[in-house]
Amino acid sequence: MTTKSFPNSTRRTLLKSVSGSLLCTVFPGVAFAESSEERTFSPHPGEWQTFDVTTTVNLQNVTGPSKVWIPLPSVDSEWQRSLRSDWTGNPTTVSIDSEKQYGAKYLIAEFDGSVPPELEVVSRVQTRDRAIDWSQSQPTNESAGKLKHWTRSTSLIPTDGIVRVTSNQIVAGARSDIEKAQRIFDWIIVSTYREPKVRGCGTGDIKAMLETKNFGGKCGDINGLFVGLCRAAGLPARDAYGLRLSPSAFGYKELSGNSASLKGAQHCRAEVYLRKHGWVAMDPADVGKVMRLETGNWIKDPDHPVVAPVRKALFGGWEGNWMAYNFAHDVSLPGSSTGKVGFFMYPQAEINGQAVDPLAPDAFRYTISANRIVG
Repeated sequence: MTTKSFPNSTRRTLLKSVSGSLLCTVFPGVAFAESSEERTFSPHPGEWQTFDVTTTVNLQNVTGPSKVWIPLPSVDSEWQRSLRSDWTGNPTTVSIDSEKQYGAKYLIAEFDGSVPPELEVVSRVQTRDRAIDWSQSQPTNESAGKLKHWTRSTSLIPTDGIVRVTSNQIVAGARSDIEKAQRIFDWIIVSTYREPKVRGCGTGDIKAMLETKNFGGKCGDINGLFVGLCRAAGLPARDAYGLRLSPSAFGYKELSGNSASLKGAQHCRAEVYLRKHGWVAMDPADVGKVMRLETGNWIKDPDHPVVAPVRKALFGGWEGNWMAYNFAHDVSLPGSSTGKVGFFMYPQAEINGQAVDPLAPDAFRYTISANRIVG
């Protein structure tokens, strides 16, 4: 058994101003009253929490060479510190690398097939709550070149065609970048919905969503659509692909992770860049998750007492019980024979050059857990 370690270096305007045809596409007849709920998150960063996140891979029916790619936390920011990753197991070769375009880190392990593959990866991260103080301007130092990077199209998030047409309709007449972001956020809430039958986090194909008017999906679809509509409106935006680590202190069971068993706890969030505030946290998909699943009855009113607090908090904030792996799209994994993955927050594997479905438990068994480090 080998062990090795690697260091890692508001305003609510949309519901009154967007065209009625757009708002009523999915939920006709819903009344949108102004909410009296107060913001739940403090407009100040929370205390840092430290977690060890453990991923254990167990490939099934391996009769030849195999490879495994494990996403590693690679985000360092005001809300996350990605500290180090360690591994144990019996791979023939192992290395840590990062893809060039987005800096997403991953561990690559190769097995020769002589023994059943064993691999455990432990990553230490620190996270904390985020909440924007809208009354204060936040100096930023993002270059124009970097911001332009976050307005361009990807294979799953185009910014032209129907995406741009829809975005233009939503933000028409908006007087600021904050108002544009608010309009898009609220349009997402009233036009999309959580569909539990979708596999994993969805495919994130936003053009297909708009063309088919099938607005049911999960976080990869719904937050991906938010990002695409923002980019089409000229707002830098990005998806953050990650994992829920622990129960929610916010009081919502659907926004929690079970630390002992996090397989299926993958969740992507979003950020939008606003001139006076820098990168701002967003998560309309989790608002939709609360609307669909929190009470057992599908709540279609975004001003419902159960929904209003989370709707308000997740426009500009998110909880620190979640970590990001990366912001990457269209990821080419080195040594892979199966092409690019649209986004990278699930372990990936190939056996004899054939991809193994990471959402198929009989073929690709893995576990993820998180242990909060106290003191």
